[in-house]
Amino acid sequence: MSRKSIVALIVAAALVLTVIAVYWYQRPMLLTGTGYAAHNECAVTHVAGRDGAADDLPPNPLIPVMRTTSIDDDTASTGAVLGVLAKQTAWNMDEFGCTVADERPDSWGSATAVTADDNPYAGLPEVATDDSGLADALAHGFGDDLDDTSREELGTRAIVVLQGGELIAERYADGFDPTTPQLGWSMTKSVTNLLVGRLVEQGEVSLDDAALVDDWSDERAEITIRHLLEMTSGLAWDETYDLGTPITQMLYAEEDMGAYVASQELAHEPGTYLQYSSGSTTLLCDAITNGRGLADFPRREIFAPLGLSTAVLEADATGNPVCSSYMWASARDWASIGQFALQDGVWNDERLLPEGWIAESTTPVTTATTVEADGYASSWWSNTSADGSVVNDELPADAYFASGHDGQKITVVPSQDLVVVRLGFTPTADDNRAFSTSAQIIEALGGN
Repeated sequence: MSRKSIVALIVAAALVLTVIAVYWYQRPMLLTGTGYAAHNECAVTHVAGRDGAADDLPPNPLIPVMRTTSIDDDTASTGAVLGVLAKQTAWNMDEFGCTVADERPDSWGSATAVTADDNPYAGLPEVATDDSGLADALAHGFGDDLDDTSREELGTRAIVVLQGGELIAERYADGFDPTTPQLGWSMTKSVTNLLVGRLVEQGEVSLDDAALVDDWSDERAEITIRHLLEMTSGLAWDETYDLGTPITQMLYAEEDMGAYVASQELAHEPGTYLQYSSGSTTLLCDAITNGRGLADFPRREIFAPLGLSTAVLEADATGNPVCSSYMWASARDWASIGQFALQDGVWNDERLLPEGWIAESTTPVTTATTVEADGYASSWWSNTSADGSVVNDELPADAYFASGHDGQKITVVPSQDLVVVRLGFTPTADDNRAFSTSAQIIEALGGN
């Protein structure tokens, strides 16, 4: 072999090794992308019952080389780079949604039957918004005044308005209707608050229960349910969606998400440092569902009593609900969650939460240090900061919110006896108009 050929082989081998090294370095990020894509494909198809799952993928440099495929008689979806690299699979687990795992998880038991019988909004015909002021407010929320590109970036898919417990206005984008489940992302955290409230009402847990993880023999044993609800556990965390961060590792590379969060070191004394953490809520659900039915727990304790027939809270591969992020429901069912909160946990004249639970849960957390969580309460957001100032002056001071990625919002305004739900896909627009739409609705209804 000539010297020139040897050099060429060495160069080729070096290039191959470089490509392999780069791939393995970038693999955690690639797995984030493929896991997201696989889960999205599976859930949009099987939970939401929609086509066009790619419409729900945010801008990403992997999109041109990403491939998603339905497999196993259309009961699972895969995501991979160029169809082969960093492959992830999401399995359709029927009533429990879709789960990212290497193999299909074993059954998590039977699912509690959930019907719409106990929900006063589920069977109503779609409401025609005759009031011009309300119609204008909904038009603002959908961006009727914007050009096509800006309106698409706004991406509003549903707005539902309840006042006085009555459904008074709603509007849906093409392809969506009153029964279409939509992903609430971190609005799921506020539902987790209701799950905890159910157990407190039943005398099963206390907010000050500690020693939540058997393996914790250090200061982490001092972390309480209250700390996890308020995101003051002090566990080390990074909510940045980036290479190798805890949030992406948890959602797309850990089959037991709760155990992964529990493995994090203590960075701050519990109760002294508020840091937004999806890990805290995921661990919280792991703690409160232990021995209580795991995946079926939300269906039994919240969905069935409220008649949330479209609701699905997806689980990880161990069957633990991903309570930080993965609840789907129709806009009307999300509005029912808001109405349930407005009624302080009473539904169809039955008290399901402790009296005063919502008032306590929507009181902003006071800690020595807060990191980008102004107005955060016990897994809800308050429109009042801990220092008493109003967070968003477009809305009354007593407003509170469930809030999720891509512009998901339940706005509850007790002084107006009002619930407004805004759902959409808004990965790039600076303003999703949720607050300004609610403000215009209040004005149209004669409030102030």
